Amino acid sequence: MTTALPATEPAAGPRPRRLPRAAAFWTLTATLLAFMAAAAAPSPLYVVYQAEWKFSATTLTVVFAVYALALLVALVTVGALSDHIGRRPVLAAALVAQVAAMLLFVAADGVGWLVAARILQGLATGTATGAISAGLVDLQPPHDQRLASLVNSATPGIGLGAGALGSGLLVQYAPAPTTLVYWLLAALCALAVAGILAMPETSARRPGALASLRPQVSVPRGARGTFLLVVPSLIATWGVVGLYMSLGPSLAAGVLGVHNHLVGGLVVFALMAASATAVIATGPRPPRPMMIGGSLVLAVGLALTLTALAAESTPLFFTATVVSGLGFGAAFLGAFRIAAGLAEPARRAALFATVYTLSYLAFSLPAVAAGIATTHIGLRETADVYGGAVIALALLAAGGLLLRRPTAGNPPQS
Repeated sequence: MTTALPATEPAAGPRPRRLPRAAAFWTLTATLLAFMAAAAAPSPLYVVYQAEWKFSATTLTVVFAVYALALLVALVTVGALSDHIGRRPVLAAALVAQVAAMLLFVAADGVGWLVAARILQGLATGTATGAISAGLVDLQPPHDQRLASLVNSATPGIGLGAGALGSGLLVQYAPAPTTLVYWLLAALCALAVAGILAMPETSARRPGALASLRPQVSVPRGARGTFLLVVPSLIATWGVVGLYMSLGPSLAAGVLGVHNHLVGGLVVFALMAASATAVIATGPRPPRPMMIGGSLVLAVGLALTLTALAAESTPLFFTATVVSGLGFGAAFLGAFRIAAGLAEPARRAALFATVYTLSYLAFSLPAVAAGIATTHIGLRETADVYGGAVIALALLAAGGLLLRRPTAGNPPQS
């Protein structure tokens, strides 16, 4: 008599090895750094392109601004897509698009190529931003629930500063100044694809992917009064970044007479490194005093910047840039945290979309207006008007919170 053996399923193939959660967390952080570094890399090159292809300051700021507008379009449409189809597919696709954007920069021989490269780069970065932010929250260690928030807040400034500085170094001292930085960034993003594919997936597939593509931008009715208090801060902070990243190198060359391309990169680096320092240093503080203090520091920094331009003082200009960066980091983080407390979790995504919409519009549209003004009234005069408007907004933001304590939604600590 033979004994029947129990039925067995065919042996499954070996499961692919995945990165440990801690390694995956820092892989995502490095990927965010790569995206931000690539975003700032063209800044020191704008004056090179402008001299070589003879285009106006208006065209320069349009090339800069289309990136922010494309990023915004991606953020409010596919920003939540990774919640439905997984983090890894969205990030891998965004990185492939980023590599393609870097190759467009390499091939660029005119303004049209630059605009196309910046649009594709903005779409790639906007697609990746939501997935990276969510993935960092998914993978942060259980014993440190603030790590993802800190990384999400500080890493963009570090990446933007490092990208501008590295690009300035390569443009000034390395061969192939208009292409080498993009080849290096393309290789870095291609390497990041392998890291992303080796990560564990933290978001299971679920229905609703198509519905998630519909933009949702809104502020809860009961929180609109408090939200209006943070709007001047959002516009002032990102307006400063737009000014420095689009016209900062031009101000260094045209007003201060400094034509070293490394200095153009140092301008952006000083602003963003100071911003990241402020985010790390003030992170544990309550948001209301953070936004008030940051707005006042930002106003002081812009006033010093205008003084430096009038005196044509390079040391004072860099000191003022650092002060402005400290104010930007503290004011924006405070404003963001106040806004974050105004909605229930189910309505928070739409509120964040509103915050990012305002921020990126302030990042891009005033810079284009400044470019147009530069061709009519001059670079320094434009900086005076722009800086004065930002100072007024920063003081309005601080005064609004000092005179009226937030009451709607989930009020921030004071």
